[in-house]
Amino acid sequence: MNRYFIEVAYKGAQYSGFQVQENAHTVQAEVDRALSLLLREKIESTGSSRTDAGVNARQNFLHFDTDAPLHPQFLYKINAILPTDVVLKGVYRVPEDANSRFAALGRSYEYTLYTRKDPFMQDRGYFFPYKLDVDALQEAAGIIREYSDFTTFSKRNTQVRTFICAIEESFWTVEGERIVYNVTANRFLRGMVRGLVGTMLRVGRGKLTIPEFRAAIESRDCTRADFAVPPQGLFLMTVRYPEGLLEPVSFVR
Repeated sequence: MNRYFIEVAYKGAQYSGFQVQENAHTVQAEVDRALSLLLREKIESTGSSRTDAGVNARQNFLHFDTDAPLHPQFLYKINAILPTDVVLKGVYRVPEDANSRFAALGRSYEYTLYTRKDPFMQDRGYFFPYKLDVDALQEAAGIIREYSDFTTFSKRNTQVRTFICAIEESFWTVEGERIVYNVTANRFLRGMVRGLVGTMLRVGRGKLTIPEFRAAIESRDCTRADFAVPPQGLFLMTVRYPEGLLEPVSFVR
């Protein structure tokens, strides 16, 4: 068996999330369908990172196994089968024991707010026309790096064994009418980024003080977080792997 990692990007608006679910329209199900059609065998991929319904990805990875040789125009043919809101960007040959989920060293997300009505942003950001204290947002984002237990920011009914995450980056950027939260960690919990954003927005709006924000984190109580921000503002931006793991496969254009 040969194992391949595949790199995909997608708009999440029309999907019930990334991961295959029974009786639900998902990104992974579309990818598996396209692979199965082209390779003429049943393919069940494994994803590197799960994203919720409506969440987008600039980069996500899956892996799959096959004995079949890949067609010289594999990339072109797969993209011809995939729906217009999903694209396969690259294929990588990897060792047979490499796992797209467990080999990942880190993941980066962005959450975008836009402050002036813009029809071209409505499916790529959260329209938030309210006054924000950006300094308070930055202070809250910096505080997040001081912690490792993010139980507060994990939605209920999750099956993880630990709520410990190593945050590498956490900061806001302001680009004209766009305000973007940037966060990188080794792993993320279910709903974590949206919970962080929603709760920090309460700080930025003056509805939660910095000491109260700290107390919410330390409470390990998800009822103290605000998960209400919509999914379309959230993008999985990158998934990082050890250097040298991914060997690109070249195809005819």
